[in-house]
Amino acid sequence: MRAALLAATASVILLAPAPVAAAGAPAGPTVRCPRVPAPAMSRPPRPTPPPAVPEQRVVGGAALDTAGLVVPADAAAPPGITATSWLVADLDSGQVLGGCGPHEYGTPASVQKLLLAATMLPRLDPKQTVTVTADDMNIEPGSSAVGLVEGGRYTIETIWLGLLLNSGNEAANALARLGGGGNASGGVAAMNEQAHRLGALQTHAVTPSGLDGKGQFTSAYDLALIARACFAEPTFRRYALTKQAAIPAQPAQRTKGFQIQNENQLIFKYPGALGGKTGFTDLARHTYVGAAERGGRRLVVTLLGAEPAPKRGWEQGAALLDWGFTLPRDASVGRLVEPGELTATPSAAPSALAVPGGPRPAAASGPARTGSGWLWWVTAVSGAGVLALLGGLLWRRRRRLA
Repeated sequence: MRAALLAATASVILLAPAPVAAAGAPAGPTVRCPRVPAPAMSRPPRPTPPPAVPEQRVVGGAALDTAGLVVPADAAAPPGITATSWLVADLDSGQVLGGCGPHEYGTPASVQKLLLAATMLPRLDPKQTVTVTADDMNIEPGSSAVGLVEGGRYTIETIWLGLLLNSGNEAANALARLGGGGNASGGVAAMNEQAHRLGALQTHAVTPSGLDGKGQFTSAYDLALIARACFAEPTFRRYALTKQAAIPAQPAQRTKGFQIQNENQLIFKYPGALGGKTGFTDLARHTYVGAAERGGRRLVVTLLGAEPAPKRGWEQGAALLDWGFTLPRDASVGRLVEPGELTATPSAAPSALAVPGGPRPAAASGPARTGSGWLWWVTAVSGAGVLALLGGLLWRRRRRLA
């Protein structure tokens, strides 16, 4: 199996940041991820991530176990950006087209709301009208809010729009409470269970909104898994492309209605945009998830730890999407695992489950794509090796029995 993994990585370029490559990464040239300088600014120190777990760093393929750049052989260099880690993947086939530190820990900020959506959208009736509570309004002063009021009565769909268009933290608390058995902590527990089911093993939520919390981390790879689950939901796709929405008046609270607009500029300025989510805290810096379609091909980009200059987060995402669309359809350095794949066979080693194989479509996420790249070759060779091994064992057993 080790030989098969090493053979599989021969068709990708692994570029780790000098002078030290990521532990366990296959040997290869060492070149830093493309970066552009960002203006110096005061920021809090980044939190110390948990210790790396080798099995988690190879989820999706051994080539993804790098702190540097991994791209297909002969691919054009991706654009230089300020994000500390990123990943581009095909939403339909699940093929990972490239990344920078795809399994490096990062702080999510509001892109964590996508995990809330992936968890709660199937649980909640969008037509139901609910009341916002005092606990829902318990958010960090000055943090992102859509403008809901305590005691206000809103449809769940309105709250979803407040969450996804304006990144309302009070909306996140309400949705986590409603889907979490009556309290937001139950919603956060459900989010972590969903992350595990999706294969996002490096993701741990502490708050439903993405407001910073001790021990709250994710990775660019995990965000792609979460985003893929979101875009598999027709309701999410509709919300993500909604340009503006109305928050109704609350006569009992003496508040007027008002309009909100989608903060994700990708849907206004990028042809074929499918939507996504922005995020920012002083600790996380700028984070971003975005998706777009071109020529019948749907790609998603995720990035963590970006600065807003010289390009904002969504613009960095757009540049990476442009790069991804230039690659052949069968280009791949790994794959997004399927929901339930890593938990369906508890007795199997995670590293074995992560071996790259033929791309498989996500349920209800659109038409599947087929490819003829090296992933299929590795699968065929591995299968032939297993059959040969089994045949030899049966022959030897028959000789002993004879």
